Amino acid sequence: MVSTALDNLNAPPSSRLLGWHLLDARPKDGWIRIGFDGKRDFCNPAGFVQGGILSAMLDDTMGPAVFAMTDGKLYTATITMTVNFLAPAKPGPITGEAKVTQLGKTVAFVEGRLTAEDGTLLATATTSARLVETAKVIDPSVSSQRAALPA
Repeated sequence: MVSTALDNLNAPPSSRLLGWHLLDARPKDGWIRIGFDGKRDFCNPAGFVQGGILSAMLDDTMGPAVFAMTDGKLYTATITMTVNFLAPAKPGPITGEAKVTQLGKTVAFVEGRLTAEDGTLLATATTSARLVETAKVIDPSVSSQRAALPA
């Protein structure tokens, strides 16, 4: 797998909770693939992963696409995010993919999608995100060690 700026960033608690793990990336193309754990603890009364959790997974896929594309120089702060839920998400592995569609000077536009292990498209999203210099928002000591993410 290609080395990315994400390799040296400690995962925040929210990402660890979601089971975030980098599967693949093409930073120059602004593309990334992330794995998540669709835990039973995330399910609604109907037994499916709750939509807010799926939205968090999408957000945690689209932001890292920009971070990797800019070699860790730019961090994203979500301005808007539109999510379309297409199929119920059963507990189990969930894969997120994102593609940066436009990287401006102050705003990035990104498209994302989540799929189930069997390939079912669960949700899609688009986001506009404010670009912030990483050095202004992430404490350097946080990125001093390799991310402690599950394999």
